[in-house]
Amino acid sequence: MPVDNSLQAVIAAAASFFFVTVIFTAVYLLFKGSKNKSTRSRQARPLRNPAALSAISVDETTSFDPSLKFSMEEVVKATKNFSADLVVGDGGFGLVYKAQLSDGLTVAIKKLDPDAFQGFREFQAEMETLGKLRHPNIVKMLGYCVSGADRILIYEFISKGNLDLWLNDSSSTDGDGYDDAPGLRLPLSWKTRIKIVSGVANGLAYLHGLEKPIIHRDIKASNVLLDKDFEAHIADFGLARRMDASQSHVSTQFAGTMGYMPPEYKEGFTRATVRADVFSFGILMLEVATGRRPNLPTDGKEMGLVEWARKMREQNRHMEMVDSGISMEDLDEGEVKEYFSIAILCACEISKQRPAMKEVIEMLNQIST
Repeated sequence: MPVDNSLQAVIAAAASFFFVTVIFTAVYLLFKGSKNKSTRSRQARPLRNPAALSAISVDETTSFDPSLKFSMEEVVKATKNFSADLVVGDGGFGLVYKAQLSDGLTVAIKKLDPDAFQGFREFQAEMETLGKLRHPNIVKMLGYCVSGADRILIYEFISKGNLDLWLNDSSSTDGDGYDDAPGLRLPLSWKTRIKIVSGVANGLAYLHGLEKPIIHRDIKASNVLLDKDFEAHIADFGLARRMDASQSHVSTQFAGTMGYMPPEYKEGFTRATVRADVFSFGILMLEVATGRRPNLPTDGKEMGLVEWARKMREQNRHMEMVDSGISMEDLDEGEVKEYFSIAILCACEISKQRPAMKEVIEMLNQIST
């Protein structure tokens, strides 16, 4: 018996629906599987995250002293996992810890802030440059450790702490200049202050005289460390930058500390120069001799240290500028006058009129001889 035409149509429609359903189901399952695979693939590749990339791919320890061996594990142990009890300073871009390595060597360890450098290559290039610096008046960098986002600098430990403490803080202290044991920090003598200033001048002249000069950019009392013989050591190169020989300035913006920065920075000049370091050094000279921090009120009025010193010199009141903690018996009036003349010349408002650090050394040698 022939099949009814309407029944044939129903069967054909059902077959078509079944076939289309099978096709769509297969496509859906294939797409879903591909999507899950893609998701699993993304989850298994955390290197897309820059922080994770740094943590996984960068793990390095470098020593600039062949006789010194250390590791990140040893640094963590020596600092008691960077205990606040061992903090001896707050330098540029990170805290500084006093620690003893397994071989008995006492070192200064700086743990850099995460944003101190943009990337590992920049950091590595900077450290390779600074690690090669060797001068009696420059704090020696011994090496560095990198583990993921953690970047650690290791320096020689300078025993008597920073100059700012000796100029402005007579609180209880132990023999190394840090406030953790009984003792008294006595005022520095005039001769000692001349010695310190001369040391800083020599260190800066060395930096500026390199084939590719280095501009410190943050010369100030707290960045000058004193050893057991009160020799000065320039520290904290967190802001230091190299200057190409073909350039009259570095290819980076100025930086520094208020009170020590030259006037051209306030006038919109945005390039750091060696002359800016000279200005900061002049301010440091004034601070060392007078015991006054930059921009402290004078007679109830705000007056810059340089402006005050100029007015005092014009009135021939050089001796009155000297820190009252210095014994008058140690002072020679002619020597004091010459000292302040050098300081004010270095802190000249006109950049081109400031002397080079080599010239400053020659002038200071006339005082100390």
